[in-house]
Amino acid sequence: MQKIFQKIFLIFLLFAGITRAQKINDIEDTGMNYYGNITAPDFHKELEWLNTDKQYSIKDFRGKLVLLDFWTYCCINCIHIMPDLKKLEEKYKDELVVIGVHSAKFLTERGTENIRQAILRYEINHPVINDKDFDVWDSYTAKAWPTLVLVDPNGKIIGSSTGEGVFDTYDPVISSAIAEYDKAGNILDRRSIKFVLEKEKAPKSLLSFPGKIAADANLSRLFITDSNNNRILILKISSKGDEAVVEEVIGSGAEGNKDGSYSEAQFFRPQGIAFADDKLYIADTENHLIRVVDLLSKEVKTIAGLGYQSKKSGIISGTAMETALNSPWDVLVIENDLYIAMAGRHQLWKMNLTDGTIGTYAGSGRENIVDDVLLESALSQPSGITTDGVKLYFADSEVSAIRSADLNNSKGEVKTIVGTGLFDFGDRDGIGDKARLQHPLGVVYNPSDALIYVADTYNSKIKVINPLTKESRTYAGTGFTGTRDGIKDAAQFNEPNGLTILNRKIYLTDTNNNLIRLIDMTTGEVKTLKITNPEKLTAGMITSRQKKQENVITLSPVELKQGDGLLKFNFKLPEGYHINPEALPQVAVNSDGNIIEPVELELNTKSPVFEVPVKLTGNSGKVFIEVLVYYCDTENAGICKYRDLYFEFSVTNSISGGNVVKIDHVLM
Repeated sequence: MQKIFQKIFLIFLLFAGITRAQKINDIEDTGMNYYGNITAPDFHKELEWLNTDKQYSIKDFRGKLVLLDFWTYCCINCIHIMPDLKKLEEKYKDELVVIGVHSAKFLTERGTENIRQAILRYEINHPVINDKDFDVWDSYTAKAWPTLVLVDPNGKIIGSSTGEGVFDTYDPVISSAIAEYDKAGNILDRRSIKFVLEKEKAPKSLLSFPGKIAADANLSRLFITDSNNNRILILKISSKGDEAVVEEVIGSGAEGNKDGSYSEAQFFRPQGIAFADDKLYIADTENHLIRVVDLLSKEVKTIAGLGYQSKKSGIISGTAMETALNSPWDVLVIENDLYIAMAGRHQLWKMNLTDGTIGTYAGSGRENIVDDVLLESALSQPSGITTDGVKLYFADSEVSAIRSADLNNSKGEVKTIVGTGLFDFGDRDGIGDKARLQHPLGVVYNPSDALIYVADTYNSKIKVINPLTKESRTYAGTGFTGTRDGIKDAAQFNEPNGLTILNRKIYLTDTNNNLIRLIDMTTGEVKTLKITNPEKLTAGMITSRQKKQENVITLSPVELKQGDGLLKFNFKLPEGYHINPEALPQVAVNSDGNIIEPVELELNTKSPVFEVPVKLTGNSGKVFIEVLVYYCDTENAGICKYRDLYFEFSVTNSISGGNVVKIDHVLM
């Protein structure tokens, strides 16, 4: 293990400062230059593969261009190239196969289940290898995260590159290579390859990788960035604090950057959220924007950014609506200023909310952990921010550190409270440089005890840190992933992210569990927040379907006689789950040729076995059924899932036919 970390450290030194893709090695756009000379090493048979139902050899992709992406899911540069990879996959869907090679930096990232969650979070649609021991990395002599290696249709390496800007680098190369292969003839195999993706196997939760959380103490409300659902939620908390009603859903759910009303607005994986003066300020992370939600007029407006990632380096200043941003991850309002954890630039920024100016507040832009005056210091992917009114405290995630930056001081400094280096991480209580965290993402300062509560994300714990003594200790969580409630020392989380404090309770986004959890600071008990009107989170999902959906389950053709009939559903739930009595199943039935009268209803049943009356009015055609089923953990009512299922079957009218169609299905 030590050998791996030493190796990574040397690799990182090579990578430090690279933010733009280099030219692909050894490629010149003349002659037959898109044939490689070095045979691409094959993959070891014992490697685990995700986003597919089988293992592959490099030989299985003969006739295709193969692009290997060496990445690790903590890496902001790796996140930045994902849209480029998707663009390449879509443009060259018949000629190109992308293979992700996940070579982990952090210990937690080596776990296959954790990589699976990252695949779901970033909606990756190609196979991924868990290269936890750096076998593939070594065989391809990768140098950095991300590294890209292009392999020709004969299994030879064409070239490689490191850093960002992948589409602009590879698009002309792939295009020229395809033209060259087509001219030569009989090289490309354009038959499609179908991969069984993780998203096709996973049940849906009411929330999808919730990011950050903020509170309104006066009205007992929580504001949550439901990141992968591309929306903001407003929850009204009950008097006991362990139940909530969804008051508002802000955002249509579609990826985009549209301003407007709650139902019109669009976000793209928002993270940070701050509440002040009847407004919500949103770090719209993958849009590279700052948005504001006016809670009185119920309108969303963009106030900073250009909608694309900044490529500038160093100290930056300008007008907010004319300045590109780089992965803003968290936000904080202090009086008339908005502070931004600009993860992609390794800096803290400040925006004046009156005159609309914006710029670097702390951090030179170099990725490291260096204490110094504000603009000479070095940060590393700051991802959470809070304050005591005198200092900013921030989670500097890639150096596993909690650090401070002076406020309102032209000669202010950045200082480290806990954390020592880019590859110094772990799970150890202690003081100052003796303590260890692992990729923390969230912080909240509690004025009542003058302590900082930390989402120690990759340790799946909540830590508490004294900023004066620099003592760090475990506050809640065992370090093992799970959803266990109860006394805080025995509770389990899975990569918690954002935190806020309301009425002596810490509310947190338990991101990989797709839950909101709470820790009672008086009793020390951990609970899962129960949402009592979950149907508001899936409103409009039953659509009286008019068009074919993906992942339709095709049933055997049936003969039915005209008249009254029944659809008999028999769902087998996972062990320990039951139908949610507060969100009953919904069904929509439609057909082509008008052979069945349309049906759209909510069923008054708590059983997974139920019937839906239908009426056959035509001769033959297809019947389409959509069923929305909510089901919850019997021991923890806060853990709920849902499946939106689509069935279809062909019907032939027959006097001798039956009048009952049985539909059996197992829910995950």
